[in-house]
Amino acid sequence: MSSVTQRISQVKQPYGGYIRPSMFKKVSFDDGITLNAEENIHSSIVGLAVDYLTRFMVSGNILKSFEISIRGAAIAGEAETAGALLGRVSGVDSDSVVSACKLAAFDVWYRDYMYPLTHGGTAEMNPDSDTISNIQTMVERSRMFVEEYGPVLEYGFTFEPDGYTLTVDAGDGDFLTADTLWDFKVSKNKPTSKQTLQLLMYWIMGQHSGQEIFEGITRLGIFNPRLNAMYTLDMQEVPEEVIRAVEDEVICY
Repeated sequence: MSSVTQRISQVKQPYGGYIRPSMFKKVSFDDGITLNAEENIHSSIVGLAVDYLTRFMVSGNILKSFEISIRGAAIAGEAETAGALLGRVSGVDSDSVVSACKLAAFDVWYRDYMYPLTHGGTAEMNPDSDTISNIQTMVERSRMFVEEYGPVLEYGFTFEPDGYTLTVDAGDGDFLTADTLWDFKVSKNKPTSKQTLQLLMYWIMGQHSGQEIFEGITRLGIFNPRLNAMYTLDMQEVPEEVIRAVEDEVICY
């Protein structure tokens, strides 16, 4: 049994990927801001902090926005610490950003239990001023993006009751708007075939889930606030045989 991302690392995709990244249409944005070149914490934590702070800024629901972090903290026996950190998150000021990064460090306890046994925890999670500034800019870009292309109908979505399988039994997505399934990435690089497969798996699992909210989803989308770029693909452009192959060979329905 694997999560979506774990399963992607296990399978060998066809040459170029099940969905070639070049199939996605790119739209770039320009706010005149250049991000700082270096950050002093792991990119995965930066990405989670941007994601969760954006969810909070959009929804106002801090418990839902940091739900995975809270679960991870409970597993780690640090529920009280997480509660104190949540109380310090009020927006995108420096203290909120630092607290969000420390909270995001608890995710590994929920997503990958072995990781925290060999890595440092929240005490070592101290973003410097350049990192804080980058996170603030990326959250603002994400907020503006959602304002333009939203509203968000669901965030942190999962695929109960029928979307998971014995092969892929975990995985949660970022945002759903009226017709698009969105994933937020903060990589310095353009989308990869692993990322496009992740989106396709989410779409297929949504269709199998039995949840009505996935019925009107006809597009896949990536927004990268680091690159300040949007990538979209109409599902009508994805061959039916590709969808069947991912259903049968990757998710294993």
